[in-house]
Amino acid sequence: MKSPLLSLPGAVPAEGRDEGVAAHYGDLFREQRALADGTGFVDLSHRGVVTVTGDDRLSWLHLLLTQHVSDLPAGQATEALILTAHGHVEHAMYLVDDGETTWMHVEPGTQGDLLAYLESMKFFYRVETADRTEDIAVVHLPAGSIADVPEGAVVRETSHGRDLFLPRAGLESYAAAHGPAAGILAYEALRVEAHRPRLGFETDHRTIPHELGWIGSAVHLQKGCYRGQETVARVQNLGKPPRRLVFLHLDGSDVLLPGPGTPVRLAAEGEEGRQLGFVTTSARHHELGPIALALVKRNVPVDAELVAGNTAAAQEVVVEP
Repeated sequence: MKSPLLSLPGAVPAEGRDEGVAAHYGDLFREQRALADGTGFVDLSHRGVVTVTGDDRLSWLHLLLTQHVSDLPAGQATEALILTAHGHVEHAMYLVDDGETTWMHVEPGTQGDLLAYLESMKFFYRVETADRTEDIAVVHLPAGSIADVPEGAVVRETSHGRDLFLPRAGLESYAAAHGPAAGILAYEALRVEAHRPRLGFETDHRTIPHELGWIGSAVHLQKGCYRGQETVARVQNLGKPPRRLVFLHLDGSDVLLPGPGTPVRLAAEGEEGRQLGFVTTSARHHELGPIALALVKRNVPVDAELVAGNTAAAQEVVVEP
């Protein structure tokens, strides 16, 4: 989905998984500061939107998701995962129920596979699923924003801000009334600062929820019977995850950021040392400078000095080893 807001002055299109919205509108750090101050909004209209309706929607979703949603109150936001049979993360969903419909936004391009899985699991339940991406756009308002919520919008509110589900046809008029717009790079920099993982960025084909700190926020340990639950329980009760998410403060003297997949090694061993992990997301922050998230082996000492490629990196613990 290509956003109409790419026509705004200064808009530079994003690339890769975030193609379709603006990377920035000409001033990355100004946009970050605006979001940090609770002003402006982020165009997330490239994200997939899926809805579930019907009397059984919450009890049915409860059987499929890692989160406890059978009695989710109307208006209360939550997030959840769908795992493979072996407990690896397959989908990440950001949900809210409005009393009649469960709304969720997901990574761009993943809504088709998610919908296919949900359809395959309907059986005799009174539910209907729908891909609403073509007619509904997601807009993010930062924490502290006092911007008006348009009539008819569905709001998903968390400590990080509010996600609005808006009619796509009203996106341009919303932008005109609620600017300034901030690009996805500003949003991502604040996401990295907050240590929040993202599907397809911090995950690969073997990621389990424990590695990224999704236990608690997206996985409820007191509910049972969902696909992959055995792995979650076994690692939680008997084992330890093989990898852990870390936050990296990068050397600001380097011109280039280490990109996703850049090897992480011990600084003492240099570029010839054994690889202990890899960068997942890197960003330039308006206050912290260059920062990144990375996945490293669980047994990497928490006080070890690291290098990402050839860039010095001081680690901050996100997931305890």
